[in-house]
Amino acid sequence: MQANTIRSALRLGVMTALSAQAAVLWAAGFALTEQSASGLGNAFAGGSAAAEDASTIFYNPAGMTRLPGRQVVLGVHAIDPSVNFTNQGSTLAPPAPPLPLTGGNGGDAGQWTYVPNLYLSWQLNESLWAGIGVNSPFGLKTDYAAGWVGRYQALDTDLKTININPSIAYKVSDTISLGLGLSAQQAQVTLTKAIDFGLLLGAPQSMDGSQELSASDWGVGFNLGALFQISPDMRIGVAYRSRIDYTLSGTSSFSGVPGALSGLASFQNSGASAALTVPDSASVSVFQTFGDQWEMMGDITWTQWTLFNQLAVNFANGAPSNVTPENWQNAWRLSLGMSYKPNQSWKVRGGVAWDQTPVPNATLRTARLPDNNRTWLSVGASWYFAKSASLDFGYAHLFVPSTSIDHTEPNSGTLIGSYDNSANIVSLQLVYSF
Repeated sequence: MQANTIRSALRLGVMTALSAQAAVLWAAGFALTEQSASGLGNAFAGGSAAAEDASTIFYNPAGMTRLPGRQVVLGVHAIDPSVNFTNQGSTLAPPAPPLPLTGGNGGDAGQWTYVPNLYLSWQLNESLWAGIGVNSPFGLKTDYAAGWVGRYQALDTDLKTININPSIAYKVSDTISLGLGLSAQQAQVTLTKAIDFGLLLGAPQSMDGSQELSASDWGVGFNLGALFQISPDMRIGVAYRSRIDYTLSGTSSFSGVPGALSGLASFQNSGASAALTVPDSASVSVFQTFGDQWEMMGDITWTQWTLFNQLAVNFANGAPSNVTPENWQNAWRLSLGMSYKPNQSWKVRGGVAWDQTPVPNATLRTARLPDNNRTWLSVGASWYFAKSASLDFGYAHLFVPSTSIDHTEPNSGTLIGSYDNSANIVSLQLVYSF
């Protein structure tokens, strides 16, 4: 029976990994906190201390020591981001004449997307647990209408990750637990934009072509966690997830290149590579119960986004590198949540969070990721419909203030305007213990 369970879980893990190819979401920076439907209902305020189910493998593997026996968690998150640009005087930039950039506002660059995740926790003995998680910790998707005013800076941006995260947890004592996980993570990136070939031939915006960059790589990282039972009613969790370094490799391809420019290496198809580091993060969470019905929780998470200081694409055919300065700043996420159990069958949840953008200003903000601070309002519920099974539901709306952009790229113009952004997230999760 145990062997069959393991095989079934591994099959689910493979299916989840394949499905996670579409895990491209709207998030602070491009890190994704959407790894648990139960956590979403509290705006992820429980973080590294909640350990309510096996999704703790992502947030704090030490939390597995609170899960007796074996448990499988299978969740899916539906995200509806809205990304709407309004042009406010975008122009061609030097060395081009100061002409207005033509085109529309690009439509809604956000779109519905779905991301699953899977977790399996297994108690091996009184002190030792093992587990595995399959999820997508990073992702980004923006897709503008062809011909929009910012087409020379961005059309389609697509970052996908798959993370396979085996973990162990050790119960040192009744008050201290420790956890360790390893991450094998794949990143896939596709970037497209229009090329103003007319500009190079003396007739700006009269002859557009396009470029597509596509690359991927695997990287390895780790995560650590500790859980401290301060009293029967209070626990504190601390967790750390490491950075992962990639050397993305793939291709650069062009379409619509005029014959007069086809001999230039800069517009010939070529192999391409880029270095990418996804950041490390650290969090501290508190979980407090009040009697049998009330729970309160809070979380502080820090992410080292200063590692993302530029995006440099190098070409195998000797063409000049394409370098986009980013110069991001480290960012914080603060959240508070509360849960109430009216009876043995239900738990209702609520939470708020403030998520700080790592983008420092309008000149460094890009059309590929027009990021800004956001405020989360979340609600959710858990239905314990059987002794060994429950269903979790979560919903969050993300409020984003008006976001300005004044970003210049060589031969691509200056994109000047504002964004009206928001997002809705709906999550559903099945928890089964056996």
